[in-house]
Amino acid sequence: MIQIEGLLKRYKRAERNAVDGISFNVHAGEFFALLGPNGAGKTTTISILTTTLAPTSGSATIDGHDIVAEASAVRRKVGIIFQRPSLDRNLTGEENVRFHAVLYGVYPYAPSYRLMPEPYRRQVAELAGVVGIGDEVFEPVRTYSGGMSRKLEIVRSLIHRPKVLFLDEPTSGLDAPARRSLWTYLERVRRESNTTILLTTHYLEEAEQADRICIIDHGRVVSYGTPTAIKADLIEEYVLVDTADRQALVAELGRLGLPHSGEGPYRVELDGRGTHAVLKSIDTPLNVVQTHMPSLEDAYLDIVGRAEAEAEVGTDA
Repeated sequence: MIQIEGLLKRYKRAERNAVDGISFNVHAGEFFALLGPNGAGKTTTISILTTTLAPTSGSATIDGHDIVAEASAVRRKVGIIFQRPSLDRNLTGEENVRFHAVLYGVYPYAPSYRLMPEPYRRQVAELAGVVGIGDEVFEPVRTYSGGMSRKLEIVRSLIHRPKVLFLDEPTSGLDAPARRSLWTYLERVRRESNTTILLTTHYLEEAEQADRICIIDHGRVVSYGTPTAIKADLIEEYVLVDTADRQALVAELGRLGLPHSGEGPYRVELDGRGTHAVLKSIDTPLNVVQTHMPSLEDAYLDIVGRAEAEAEVGTDA
């Protein structure tokens, strides 16, 4: 559904590329997360893919359409929730949504909500209920809080049932119930309509549910794969153990050939072994057992930390 080859963007007078020759693909119906620290190039990448910014070089297609040569066709395929609000504050929430739906040719224009087709009214009511706007969708946008504006942008982005939905920090400003409700709805949309979702977020627990993740830093891809693979490749699993008789425990760990470190509690590397099997092999009575299973946040911090260190080395060289 999305194919990117050697995509590069360099702004005028910039010292380095904002996006530095990245390549990846996203399958139809996939939930794909694009992660990275501030300034890594995430928003620039999404802006290029949604045709609001021209690439310096490289290529990308959305559903087979080139983002430069067939920009209009690409725009018809995608829905976007940008990091910054893009609403007309002089209109009501519903008028913003209606204008969007008419521009996309989903529904014919009518001068009022009541005169719009019944499917449109049903869809607006459903989406407004999902994000918790309710009747406030008929209030002027200038009266909305930041969180309410974010909710309305979500409604607007989904009204034309896009094949690809770009979410740039979509739940920023939403409370926990609204975030949960939104993700439940998006999963339903993806399942029923085979909608492809590309997400950027600072909430790593949201990315934990992605089919695949691409982590970028300084405009380059630094890790790519499933959440499980990213965690397994970069973060070691271990168990912390301790006992009243530390001398006996250290001797037993040595006899069992279990790599360990520390002066108590002891960090025992699992090295692919199951936690239960390792603990069962230890006869010395234990008074501390703490298993460390890497989270996506652990892997993310490790990956970005390594990338930062490598970048500093390159700068010094």
